Amino acid sequence: MSRMLLAARPSTRFARVMTVLRAADAFATYGRGAVRHAVRSDRWQRPVRGVYVTHNGPLSSTDRLWVALLACPNDSALSGATALELHGLSGFDDPRTFVTIPDGADRPHPLPPSLPELVIHRSERLGDRDVHPVRRPRQTRVERNLIDHASWSTSDRHARAAVLAAFQQGLVRASDVLAAVDRRPTARRVGLVRESVLDAVGGIQSLPEKDFDDLVLLAGLPRPSRQRAVRGRDGRYYLDVEWAEHGVAVEVHGLPHHGIVQWSADLVRANEIVIDGPRLLIFTSYVIRHEPGLVLDQLVRALRSGGWTGTPRPVATRPSRWPAPQHRTR
Repeated sequence: MSRMLLAARPSTRFARVMTVLRAADAFATYGRGAVRHAVRSDRWQRPVRGVYVTHNGPLSSTDRLWVALLACPNDSALSGATALELHGLSGFDDPRTFVTIPDGADRPHPLPPSLPELVIHRSERLGDRDVHPVRRPRQTRVERNLIDHASWSTSDRHARAAVLAAFQQGLVRASDVLAAVDRRPTARRVGLVRESVLDAVGGIQSLPEKDFDDLVLLAGLPRPSRQRAVRGRDGRYYLDVEWAEHGVAVEVHGLPHHGIVQWSADLVRANEIVIDGPRLLIFTSYVIRHEPGLVLDQLVRALRSGGWTGTPRPVATRPSRWPAPQHRTR
């Protein structure tokens, strides 16, 4: 078989392995002349400088990822939202392609408008501890991706949601994420990642309720009762917090992420409480820690609707700035 024909019809074995090649690999496998002839005769295509595709049809989603990666310097890796999707995370798709290149390497040539936008980040950490040793295209490990995704996200909420979803979908272990966090202590939002991991595995299951208690005490609100049993049609429930005299109850959710069955059961439980019981407010650990002003606003309005006439004290907007509350006795 001539080199020209080989270029037009690469071996089945090799085609199954790779349809997108760097120029050096294509030349070494098929020969420079054969590769160039395949492109001139429209059997192959060169979507970007230095990268060849061994067919002339539309690029698949996998082809596009390979083109983006191979357009970058050696030892680069797909990362962030792109790699998270490859690892199986659903619900956080991003049309852009994220690639992390070695620190100090040259930026790749721009991709044509027909390909997704290429977002480049740089890192010195692209060894086996951060890059998956087997998965292809080359991509950073899922725990590293969660930290990168959090660092590059436009909001704390989006960053936290991705971490919680990774645990809900069974993609990651807490020990791996916490180890990755320890290796990058200065990364943006790394504290939020650690907090979200602990929430996801229940390591601080009682902390959201403690934060809520501190908020109530610091604001000078009436002291509620806790864990009062109420009976619904399908069993006994316990209210996290209740102001019975004002007809207000609060549920504190440490993890607003349950699987669909548990989430549905929680909603049914909340309905049962409201039907024959108090007004029910539901707050997540995230909003208690990061938006206490919103929590206080809703809680105070609910208490006033139930007859409370007091005035709350101002409270700092972040729990990290809260003084240690002086817990009152009844």
